[in-house]
Amino acid sequence: MQNLSPIIEVDELMQISENQNLRIFDVRTGSNAKENYIKKHLEYSVFVDLNSDLAEIDDPKNGGRHPLPKFEDFIKILGELGIDKNSHVVIYDDKNGANAAARFWWMLRAVGHKNVQVLNGGLQVAQNQNYPLSSVEEYYPETKYISDYQDWQLPQVWIDDVKKASQDSDSMIVDVRESQRFDGIMEPIDLVAGHIPNAQNFPFIDNLDEKGLFKSPEVLRNLYSELFDNYEKSKIIFHCGSGVTACHSLLALDYAGFDIPNLYVGSWSEWSRNEI
Repeated sequence: MQNLSPIIEVDELMQISENQNLRIFDVRTGSNAKENYIKKHLEYSVFVDLNSDLAEIDDPKNGGRHPLPKFEDFIKILGELGIDKNSHVVIYDDKNGANAAARFWWMLRAVGHKNVQVLNGGLQVAQNQNYPLSSVEEYYPETKYISDYQDWQLPQVWIDDVKKASQDSDSMIVDVRESQRFDGIMEPIDLVAGHIPNAQNFPFIDNLDEKGLFKSPEVLRNLYSELFDNYEKSKIIFHCGSGVTACHSLLALDYAGFDIPNLYVGSWSEWSRNEI
């Protein structure tokens, strides 16, 4: 399992679709996400809600728009979703894995679950390749997830760490939002436009090719090796608007064979609401 690719292709998923320990999850977002799921989703996939299952939303000034839930609460949710330590989890969304699919992947990896993959190309590519679809709301039998850990296992930083990094030329802060948001030209979600001082822009969309699929591990490795250059891995921080799409770049990095760097979950949504 240690060598399992974080990305799974549609044809590979078809080959294992009858496996008893397979758990497929639809993690699309938006105001009509659940309704759209019910209309059409991959056969046997269960809906997961970003806002209630993968975040503990409160005041965005403290933790951003999608702060992580408490570790023990997430472990409980995994059991309610029918996931145990032996489950082979496959996750997709309708944004090429660039939205909550990557976030759910990061969270599972962060509780120590290695047998988890994101579907390359998401719902659209699966549909184009004639993966069976359904309009029946699905559930898996509840179980109990037993973690070997009591806290998140992937590296994170908090706003005070980012403040230090913003004043440190030896630190790298990577903002994966689209360039117009980074440059402050437009801001469709948060209250203030712009970016964190000392940050560099590497939009998550650059992880994908023109078909909306992840670039090859070799291409991604070359792209990120050039970006990282001589920075220490402990001084590399990834963020986005609210700690969701940044996970797409962490997924790409894992796919390319890098160690997963620091995630700043609060991201621009927290930073921009604090007078720093």
